[in-house]
Amino acid sequence: MPITQLKVALGIRADFGTGFCLDAACRFIGTNYHVAMVERPKKIKGQDVVQRYLATGPEDVGATENAAISASFGRMRYTLSRDLAIFELRHPLRHHHGIGFNLADLQIGQEVDIYAYPMNVLNPMRSLVRLPGVYKAETTTGLLAFAYSSSTGKGIRPGASGGIVVDRKTEQIVGILTAIMTNADTVALAVPVQSLVDFVSEVRPYLAREIFPSVVRVSPVSPDIYPKFVPPPTERLGPRLKEPLEVQSLRARAQDLADGMRNFIAVQTFAWGSEVSEPDAEAAYEVRVLDGHQRYRDFPNGKQELADVPFPPLAPSLKPASEWSDLPEMIGTKLGLKIRQAPDVAVGGRRVKVFQYLADAEDRVCKFETIVDYLFFEARSENFVACYGEVWTDQDTNILRVSLHYELHLKWKDYQAAVTYGWMERADGPPHIVPLTFSTQADFKRKTYWCRGQFKNYQVFGSEVRIVRK
Repeated sequence: MPITQLKVALGIRADFGTGFCLDAACRFIGTNYHVAMVERPKKIKGQDVVQRYLATGPEDVGATENAAISASFGRMRYTLSRDLAIFELRHPLRHHHGIGFNLADLQIGQEVDIYAYPMNVLNPMRSLVRLPGVYKAETTTGLLAFAYSSSTGKGIRPGASGGIVVDRKTEQIVGILTAIMTNADTVALAVPVQSLVDFVSEVRPYLAREIFPSVVRVSPVSPDIYPKFVPPPTERLGPRLKEPLEVQSLRARAQDLADGMRNFIAVQTFAWGSEVSEPDAEAAYEVRVLDGHQRYRDFPNGKQELADVPFPPLAPSLKPASEWSDLPEMIGTKLGLKIRQAPDVAVGGRRVKVFQYLADAEDRVCKFETIVDYLFFEARSENFVACYGEVWTDQDTNILRVSLHYELHLKWKDYQAAVTYGWMERADGPPHIVPLTFSTQADFKRKTYWCRGQFKNYQVFGSEVRIVRK
């Protein structure tokens, strides 16, 4: 779709770019970083833009001074292979739908079609242009080069940035148009889809799971690998045996993980909803964890410190607490928890160890809290319940994901939670693992309610850090 922004200053100036539906419902619009930095539309096709995500910037690793496809954009400093941005809309665009993505290696000579909305010198109204082309090679900067032909005999015009390169055979996107090769008007350059996968996985992990289900390695909304672990009756009632070395190693890693998350600052996002609809409410808080105790304040300009995240203006709803730290601590210290190692599996092309755990209500390991808000006061009740779940680790037993299931006999039914973890790299110390995403859901009166979110913008008491992929 065309993206246009008019600027009235000393005269009238228009900036042009192209966008594409990132998801099937078309609530997220993809384009280039250099387009998003110049064009900051408040609306796209009548829908409000509520958020803008950038994949690169002047401080990005590998950023260089680059000339944009349009001379009006000037020169910008960014990483060419991450020249991507996303506009999030308040509601999906009607009558617009995204198509699939192809991450297979391109072959020399593979036929493609380039779709974009370039400027038209004689006609101010832009129309969709299709340019046939073939894949040539990958450049030294990580971009994909395509030779293309035009019926007019002219090269791609400004306004085409953010267009898509589509494999002709599968009709799936293989690249996002970013520029034309210098001194070669008939060679187009595109950002590879893998860069888009990495970008979306970082800023909107739940969206990444929806768009790229076969390549997202670990997701909090993924189902458990195996059915519930049910030990034989003799194991439940008999004397406790010494745990296998792998289980002992898991407990040690879990305790290290819990201990390593006792002091940090991050932004924690929340989205609440029900069934398979879009979120009914969203919020973001700065979370400060000091010696394991967490405090919140509204992000980005909150002044008041809160002991807990307020309930959203919805009833009923779920409110995650500290599962991100409670689950590793439970795995590491609750010896009443029965743990066994299951066969390894491949998740997103990565070998993953799987451990299953189980506790009965009598073990007093898992506790579920119900809160009823009576406006002027809250009534709280706690119940120890049976629970089970899975722990996914890499081959070094570093924890990647922990899931939790409560067996409830209350008004709430089928409570499930999952937290994913990743590596945080520090300039002044060794990397360690921190929570990345969380997901909770439960049934109330035959309807499923959920809360999901992520941790981002990590700091460790003033020391800037970044998430790295291993």
